[in-house]
Amino acid sequence: MKLFVAKNSGFCKGVKSAVETAMNIDPVNTFLLGELIHNELINDAVRARGIVTVESVSDVPDGATLIIRSHGAGRKVFGECERRNIRVVDCTCPFVKRTQDIIDGLNGTGKTLVVAGESPHPEVVGLLGWFEGETVVINDPDDQRISALSEKNLAIVSQTTFSEEKFNKIIKNIAKVCKKTVEVFKTICYTTKERQREAERLSSVCDAMLVIGGLNSSNTNKLYDICKRNCGHVFRYADSGEFEAEKIKKFKNVGLVLGASTPDTQTQEVLFKMDSIDTEVKATTMNEMDEVVAQMDNGQSKLKRGQLVTAIISSASDEGVAVLLPFFKKEILLEKSEIECEEYKKEDFAAKVGDEIELMVVSTNPVKLSQKIIAQIKEEEGKMQAISDGEEFSVVCTGFNKGGLVSSMGTYSVFVPAKEIRMGYVKELDKYVGKKLRLKALEIKKSDRKKEIIASQRVILEEEKNARDAAKAEKEAEFFANIHVDDVVEGKVERVTNFGAFVSVNGFDCLAHISDLSWSGVKNVTDVLEIGKKYDFIILKVDEENKKVSIGYKQLQPQPWDLVAEKYATGDTVHGKVVRIVPFGAFVEIENGVDGLVHVSQISHEWLENPTSVLTIGEEVDAKILVLDPANKKMTLSIKALLPEPEVTKVRPRREDGGREERSDRPRNRKPRAASRDREEDDFREWTEGGVGGASIAEMLQNKNDN
Repeated sequence: MKLFVAKNSGFCKGVKSAVETAMNIDPVNTFLLGELIHNELINDAVRARGIVTVESVSDVPDGATLIIRSHGAGRKVFGECERRNIRVVDCTCPFVKRTQDIIDGLNGTGKTLVVAGESPHPEVVGLLGWFEGETVVINDPDDQRISALSEKNLAIVSQTTFSEEKFNKIIKNIAKVCKKTVEVFKTICYTTKERQREAERLSSVCDAMLVIGGLNSSNTNKLYDICKRNCGHVFRYADSGEFEAEKIKKFKNVGLVLGASTPDTQTQEVLFKMDSIDTEVKATTMNEMDEVVAQMDNGQSKLKRGQLVTAIISSASDEGVAVLLPFFKKEILLEKSEIECEEYKKEDFAAKVGDEIELMVVSTNPVKLSQKIIAQIKEEEGKMQAISDGEEFSVVCTGFNKGGLVSSMGTYSVFVPAKEIRMGYVKELDKYVGKKLRLKALEIKKSDRKKEIIASQRVILEEEKNARDAAKAEKEAEFFANIHVDDVVEGKVERVTNFGAFVSVNGFDCLAHISDLSWSGVKNVTDVLEIGKKYDFIILKVDEENKKVSIGYKQLQPQPWDLVAEKYATGDTVHGKVVRIVPFGAFVEIENGVDGLVHVSQISHEWLENPTSVLTIGEEVDAKILVLDPANKKMTLSIKALLPEPEVTKVRPRREDGGREERSDRPRNRKPRAASRDREEDDFREWTEGGVGGASIAEMLQNKNDN
């Protein structure tokens, strides 16, 4: 009889890590959330160390240590541990963690989450704990609830230990009825797939199958179902202690598969019990099965390039390790450069003589083997799976052709069509050589001759742009929903132009026009506002349709005339600058935004035909306030009121001819009185009708008499 042991039997990486953690951690005040694995022997050993198994975080004391098993847990578990200062030792399987991250990323998309798996399984319970929307768990491809999903946008994931065959059928049946988008994430564990494929191949060529693993182990039950479908004699055991060799001695070829929660020691126990019968043991993988069947028939070895083989270490030397391959009569040298280790030491491998080692056939004539390339390929294929599932990756462009850009990643070539480089037409492809490209796979082609990834950078840029646009639209909608005319808001000056300042108010650009910065008017925005500083503004106008908001700064500042009554009074002497001259007088700026009128009659004691004969624009003068009317923003000033009165010459006695001597204080070239009166009246009329100044008729007549 020949016994074929599946290569991927026993603890998977995630379970192994969890068991090692539980068996080495300090057990004092340490708790385990649920059974560590589906294996009572291991669980008993964990309990024997003093680690307490609980079903809820509420059973864990504050400040204790809690182990999260490889099945993982929901978001709330971690949140409660953080609030209660419970130290978490997270042993969640990396494949389960990846599925949790995918589900977490689906929150807020409005999609319904479909989980292909078993509802009560702790992994599924944990996965559902990361989603905040509607969820459906489906275990049967013919589940009647599938038809109810026709009008929903769906995202589908699977339990990592779920049947690959059932998962594909569920996806197919959902696709038949669903009228909307269906996003599928293939989250079955890579090693789970390998186990199932090995079980499929072994059970199809063996006369009997042994399946060992916990009776409540989901992945072991899947292996049993696969074997049962292909083989008429399948023996299911919770552990190897139940196995009886006598029951299978009549079969010629027997296969052995172990679940992911079954220790490797279970295989050794099976082999020990089979010593009583004549048994030849073969360790094999799915890729080797066809060769194994052929070898059982003709005893010849037909190696193929790229084939995985299991060899036995027979000796070690300075050049490398000598190994024996099944059905080979001589040793083959595994060169030290092809061994996966940090530093080759022959004494290390001499101690491993008799151990198995997995190798890849690099060439067949002569036969050359490699261990290192297996790790590289497995890592690459794992990455290819992630890339196939939509994960972003990066490469540096190494060249181009007329169709697009080219590069490589591992053993795969990468091609980016010109239309997929960015949004818009790309004319000069050579400019991308040497630059890093962010890509997502559109298609992955794999054959014996060529492996190629056809990828796109444009889809990433479009996704990011759409996300930015959506975020901007949401932010703008929130902004306009909470902004109203006359609201006083704080804003930061971001940039200035010759017509105003753009101010950020809650992240939205608003315009403060230069005319709304100061009551007195300014030439430069920076005379009032400083870039980078924050100020209070008032909302003047909101135009949601065109996404425009006008704000004002001066409206929150006091107007100059509002303070005039506090600063000045009738009779005060003020100092100012002549800013404008008109035929009926001059305007003097007392302070920024406050002007006073000096009527032509109040400029000088002498008659002036034009104020420009005495005053110039920009000249600084002192004046007396004659009339102050802040309510109407008027101030009447007098310059001559501060000037000394001119000397008046007394009238001389009459001349002998009866006339009088000429008065020295009269203008020599004085025009006729009638013409002079007309001019004064015209000046007064022009001044008062223009709405400027505040002199009364009596004041003007007094001025006339004075002259």
